[in-house]
Amino acid sequence: MRVGVLGSGSQGNAIAIQSHDTSLLIDCGFGPRSLKQRIRDSGLDLESVTAILLTHEHGDHAGCASSLAVKFGCPVYASAGTLAAVSQTWRVTRTNHDAAEPLAIRVADSLSGTVLGLAYDIGQTTAGLRHLLSGCNCLIVEANHDDHLLRTGPYPAAVRHRIAGSNGHLSNRAAAQLLADLFHPGLETVVLAHVSRTCNSPKLAGETVREALRELGYGGDLLVARQSRALPVFSVLGAGGQRSLPWVG
Repeated sequence: MRVGVLGSGSQGNAIAIQSHDTSLLIDCGFGPRSLKQRIRDSGLDLESVTAILLTHEHGDHAGCASSLAVKFGCPVYASAGTLAAVSQTWRVTRTNHDAAEPLAIRVADSLSGTVLGLAYDIGQTTAGLRHLLSGCNCLIVEANHDDHLLRTGPYPAAVRHRIAGSNGHLSNRAAAQLLADLFHPGLETVVLAHVSRTCNSPKLAGETVREALRELGYGGDLLVARQSRALPVFSVLGAGGQRSLPWVG
């Protein structure tokens, strides 16, 4: 399984996953021109897209879904019922966020057994979420804000309450706890996503999570997704696989 995190943040999100002859685009908050450049920058060869899967309807995740679906000639899936009808290897669970039906996602490669889990814009963790993401070889989880920077930052009180509330975003601390709960020997890559540029930093997010995982003996990759650029494509190899990248802060 090859993964390209093409960008993540309040201005746009998109993640491309390739496995065998299937290319899945999760979210498409960037326009066709920007997406094409980000795909090129990541090192992916993405000439076609099998399907677009949306986590929720906010513009930074779904704003360009229709135009990209036309460009690639592919379907758009955005509900658990539709996904269940398409493939049992694409599983979703409902999360808490101020959207109509936000989803966390589990993608499994039926041939290699490699599993990727994605959870951002989730508000709070639940037993159902931890169950969905258990046993993943790669986890992409939001680490949106630092608690102190959010409290002392420039946002109005109502916005701060929304971000920190049960329908908002996970803090660095909450992301670290979730990842610690999900840690297992087969976890090889962790990507922190949706990092705020106002009340967080890649360094803070990475250090908070890295410390929690280090205590558990995690020796895999820890990457921090950026809003401004794509991460280099990486491979998730599953059981017995060698890790692809060092920690990137």
